[in-house]
Amino acid sequence: MSTQVTTRTTHPTWLPSLLGLFIAVGPAATDMYLPAFPAVEATFGTAPGTAQITLATWFAGLAVGQMMQGTLSDRLGRRIPLMAGFAVFALATLGCAVAPSLIWLAIFRALAAFGASAGMVIARAVVRDLAEGQAAAIMMSRLVLVMGVAPVLAPTIGGAILAFAHWRVIFWILALYGAACVVIAWKLLPETLPPERRSRLSFSAQVSRYILIVREKTFLTHTVMGGFSTFCMFAYLSGCSPVFEDGFGLNPSQFALIFGLCAVGLVACSQLNARLLPRFGLSFMLTTVARISCAGTAVLAAVAFSGVHVLWAVVAPLVVVIGCQGFNNANATAGALSHQAGHAGSASALMGTFQFSLGALSGVLVGMLTDGTPRGMAALMFFGMTGAVIADRFRPRPKAVAI
Repeated sequence: MSTQVTTRTTHPTWLPSLLGLFIAVGPAATDMYLPAFPAVEATFGTAPGTAQITLATWFAGLAVGQMMQGTLSDRLGRRIPLMAGFAVFALATLGCAVAPSLIWLAIFRALAAFGASAGMVIARAVVRDLAEGQAAAIMMSRLVLVMGVAPVLAPTIGGAILAFAHWRVIFWILALYGAACVVIAWKLLPETLPPERRSRLSFSAQVSRYILIVREKTFLTHTVMGGFSTFCMFAYLSGCSPVFEDGFGLNPSQFALIFGLCAVGLVACSQLNARLLPRFGLSFMLTTVARISCAGTAVLAAVAFSGVHVLWAVVAPLVVVIGCQGFNNANATAGALSHQAGHAGSASALMGTFQFSLGALSGVLVGMLTDGTPRGMAALMFFGMTGAVIADRFRPRPKAVAI
């Protein structure tokens, strides 16, 4: 049976681009300072690999923040929690810019992530307010196009800043971005959740709602699948800077080029996804891409553990695997939220919390396994995509309809 597009709100054609701008706060704040890891460690006099703790606390903040942001957006509407979240992000990022130690930097990163999570949760919920099923996946893919510009440009911008300024300048720029999003959301974002559709639940009722959402098999399997894909992605994000800068001796600008190449693949695949979905369907795309991505991580792990120290042999499978995330992210999200029309914010929050909890774990594990080789990163990426393939085996399939 074909999925019908459900549109509850008339929205301007530029709205997906606006939502992409809001979601991009998270990737930009994640990626812009990756080339600065060695500089951060030098400033605070800490050992190589210790800067990754700030990435782990960032992911932890995203995990915790999304749970609360989803509840607030279902209760108060989309606009007010979004603006408040960006304000928290901007203020906490200012704290990152003046942090006196690595521990304080990690703390401010967690607080900034708590605020930035509003953009990630609420933008997904707005998509679900407007469309569902395949239509939502297509809209999400277009949104990923804008969001994908952030990981392409962010490390390049960060590397350029490091060429003439201190790494703290990166956080001053990110704080300005967060402040700009507050103003833009206030001026331009329409409210997509009218008062009559908002929830007024007590704490116990909200917990019961979360339990109800988790017990829904379609949501659970798609969320687990997306979570393990996120584990793979964050193993790459946490591990790529030490691998390329320490292991292969690349400078920040060279690292940014490789990172940008992978990000271009992600954006290109997200747009290809929008074209392929009407032809092949959401379920087929999820299964096929998960297997391709898992095969790519297997090749990467084989190269890493064989001891072959050749740059292109590591970059080539990485481009394939990260490109596949352009399919996985949108499709897993659309599948997970497909039966959650009544509480898209809460469901989006649960999904995001699970994903970024795995992301935080992945960041910690990569830091522990950092040794200047791709081995730790590759092993964790392979583990993540193996988990995604296993979760896909339990995912409910659409019933065939006789013609």
